[in-house]
Amino acid sequence: MASTLASDECAFPQNCPIHFDKRISLDPHSYSSGRWLRRDKSERAARYIKFDFNALCQKVLEVAPGADIITDCKKLEGGFNRVFIFTLNDGRRVVARLPFTLAGPAKLTTASETKIPIPAILDWSNDAKSTNNTIGSEYIIMEHAAGVSLHQKWPSMAGDQRVRCIDAIYRKMKEVVDLRFPAFGSVYFANYLDLSGTYPLDEEFCIGPHCGTRYWDCSVGERRYYHSVRPNQGPWGNIGEFCDGLIDAGLSRLPPSVSNIDNAPSYHGLSRTHRSLLESARAMLRQISTDHRIAEAAIPLLFHPDLHKRNIFVSEDDPATITGIIDWQATSIEPAFWYSDEIPDFATPIEPGDDVYTEAFEVSSQFHTPILSSPRLMDENLFRPFRYSYRTWKDGAVALRHDMIETARCWKELGLVGQCPYPIPSPKELADHEKEYKLFEAAQFLKRDLANLLNTASDGWVPPEAWEATELAHREMFTGMLQAVLTNQEPDEDEPVRDEKILRSIWPFDID
Repeated sequence: MASTLASDECAFPQNCPIHFDKRISLDPHSYSSGRWLRRDKSERAARYIKFDFNALCQKVLEVAPGADIITDCKKLEGGFNRVFIFTLNDGRRVVARLPFTLAGPAKLTTASETKIPIPAILDWSNDAKSTNNTIGSEYIIMEHAAGVSLHQKWPSMAGDQRVRCIDAIYRKMKEVVDLRFPAFGSVYFANYLDLSGTYPLDEEFCIGPHCGTRYWDCSVGERRYYHSVRPNQGPWGNIGEFCDGLIDAGLSRLPPSVSNIDNAPSYHGLSRTHRSLLESARAMLRQISTDHRIAEAAIPLLFHPDLHKRNIFVSEDDPATITGIIDWQATSIEPAFWYSDEIPDFATPIEPGDDVYTEAFEVSSQFHTPILSSPRLMDENLFRPFRYSYRTWKDGAVALRHDMIETARCWKELGLVGQCPYPIPSPKELADHEKEYKLFEAAQFLKRDLANLLNTASDGWVPPEAWEATELAHREMFTGMLQAVLTNQEPDEDEPVRDEKILRSIWPFDID
């Protein structure tokens, strides 16, 4: 789901304590900001939080001396957290954020996030079961960011203000990018973790396990299995170890059964196919990572994981002045090239003339954060094998195989030393692969086009007010496309979707 926070304007539960000056209804526990066209029940269940809302309200007043009444409350929900914005009777706003279970590993995610205290943190707990935690959930209570969201301000900003704002964003991020780290992973207080498995930064901080969801069993519909590989969540002291972490993450998604996923497309592949391909990818990544260009592009870098307009706050009077950047959850130290492909929404052209903001992004990034922008100028084939190496069971074996083939084909042209550890498949194998890859591409285009036509997020998230109409439109689209497939008596030879079974196998949303 997109990181956009949806709002529930209702305020307080009927059984609120006397800290409130009004009583109207709100469900603080259940997800109420949308539905999903895929795995709707599971997605909403994963975002249910059992906790004591009254205790949270009491804690807010405890950490905000001078206030004794909560005058208003707004409930916001994103993909990984529930946020409550409390307005107090002294005019202050205080934010309380509670993570969903799918936000990352219990305890570690909250513990790591608090090491970047932006905005200022008033209180936090990463242990929902602690006797000192009366709320019953992990939480962070913080000051509200100063200023106004750039997302809110952007439409009314003049062109020159937008350009100056983009430059200011990267001047601000330069402070983070210029930091140097000895390893890849997440940052913690040194006294929180067993130091034997960490990399010390100083007396106060250290680098410990990576909090990213790709390494943990917390995503809806994506189990982890450790029958053939041990958990490998870092930290990693060099790029070679980081590559092993990616491959081990991919292997941990493979079920012990040799069977395929029910109704999976033909390009998905059996467990043994994935295992063999991932071990070949391990050898390829290890060899690529010894290249000096990769080493330079893989400097351990800390960066914001979601640098978009909603997470950037600016001055109301001068929107080219950055007042804060929020939501550092899941911030991690990655190879610099890992962040290079991310193009923020303020730099993505939407209307004619928006190219100027893309250019401003490129110039600002190259000037203020060259370590981040330099990998974008390198041949993409140097980095392609990294892209799907940890998620083949989700995307299908064909995606990683395709990237490995493309890199293997231009191994010498890329200037990589030695022989490519992944041999180019035989002509018949290549022909079979190309057929599977066409279906994979068709599936990606279908998912993109459906999301655009239905006005949903890529994972099928729909706001509640649009749910019934969107669900109906979705079923009508499937029926129409199925009819087109069934009545096409002579499909083109290159047509990958030739019958109902294939169409159902690549349809991205639930249809039964």
